[in-house]
Amino acid sequence: MANLTQLIQWRREFHRFPETGWSEFWTTSRIADYLTEVGVDQLLFGKQIINPEFVRGRNQKVVDKGIKNALAHGAKQKWLDRMDGYTGCVAVFDSGKVGKTVALRFDIDCVNVGETNAENHKPNQHGFASINDGFMHACGHDGHITIGLGTALWLSQNKDKYTGKVKIVFQPAEEGVRGAAAIAASGVIDDADYFASSHISFCAFSGTVIPDLKNFLSTTKIDIRYRGKPAHAGAAPHLGRNALLAAAHTVTQLHGIARHGDGMTRINVGVLNAGEGRNIVPSKAEIQLEVRGENKEINQYMVDHVMQIAKGIAISFDVEYETEIMGEAVDMLNDKELVDLVSEIALQQSQVNEIVDYAFNASEDATILGRRVQDQGGKAIYFILGADRTAGHHEAEFDFDENQLETGVNMYTALVERLLG
Repeated sequence: MANLTQLIQWRREFHRFPETGWSEFWTTSRIADYLTEVGVDQLLFGKQIINPEFVRGRNQKVVDKGIKNALAHGAKQKWLDRMDGYTGCVAVFDSGKVGKTVALRFDIDCVNVGETNAENHKPNQHGFASINDGFMHACGHDGHITIGLGTALWLSQNKDKYTGKVKIVFQPAEEGVRGAAAIAASGVIDDADYFASSHISFCAFSGTVIPDLKNFLSTTKIDIRYRGKPAHAGAAPHLGRNALLAAAHTVTQLHGIARHGDGMTRINVGVLNAGEGRNIVPSKAEIQLEVRGENKEINQYMVDHVMQIAKGIAISFDVEYETEIMGEAVDMLNDKELVDLVSEIALQQSQVNEIVDYAFNASEDATILGRRVQDQGGKAIYFILGADRTAGHHEAEFDFDENQLETGVNMYTALVERLLG
């Protein structure tokens, strides 16, 4: 089993080379290297684990740059070939004995945040700060990768302690809830009887675990693009079709969607880009927005209204339009059997002394994978592993208590042993 020194070494290596969603080619390659070293039974990549029809928010320029950077920093061509343009991998550990299947999910992407250069920032003090400008593991996914690898090592070394199979999903593109839908739609975990995933730190500090995170919101991230016709704004404005005005009217109408009577709704337009010049009728406009709902049905109510408004405005302003789903997640209820088991396991850990409750009121795309398992009769859980942090998630000064990496591995391995032992 990996000791804390090994876990910290892994975490810091991945921290130095953060990669944004769908560009995690070096990260995936390095994960594959380590899984091969520990003795994985099967490694799945590319379209074995990704259904391209359900890929969300993937930019080909970002992908191409990611491949180039990965090769420049030592990623193995054999792994890149197997990825076939899609990052992430699934490691399969087969006990060789008849039994059930457990799926564990760990996300691998970073955040588009530049890391602080403050002297008191531990990654700067110990030489493992990000070498990729503008990108940082500011959410703890480097720790998630590490816990996944530590669990993999235990699975390889302790096949006498469990039956059936364990599938470890190293998922790309969690930020923006973009990656899970494509993995779920591939069917790679359709044989799973149990599903578990977690987040380090977040709303819990060292010594605590939240086994039953509540109030996951369903969400959909949507881009709306309008295409009009340019014209001279002073001499011949009547020859143009104004995409900017179409977008502006859309924004105001979106925020006027009536709240659903049966539960929480959310909507936010975060980006509006439009126009080409001061004296040109704007021919292009793009809106980036998100909606959320207390459950899948309420979220769909919001999505339907967004689509109706986008279409109606396009007709009104005589412009062309398109919409694209850029990310999605669903609501999920943790299964009581797994909540009780994780609670029991957590309190057996030397570094955990308290179980707490928390209402999330946010979104996480692991729920898509969890619901996939639940919808086929299995059980799922998403929990929080507490860890002290130096700043909030997605902030340049973020760092976390690395001692909790060991707690995370101990919890996952104990969970596997209890479910499959």
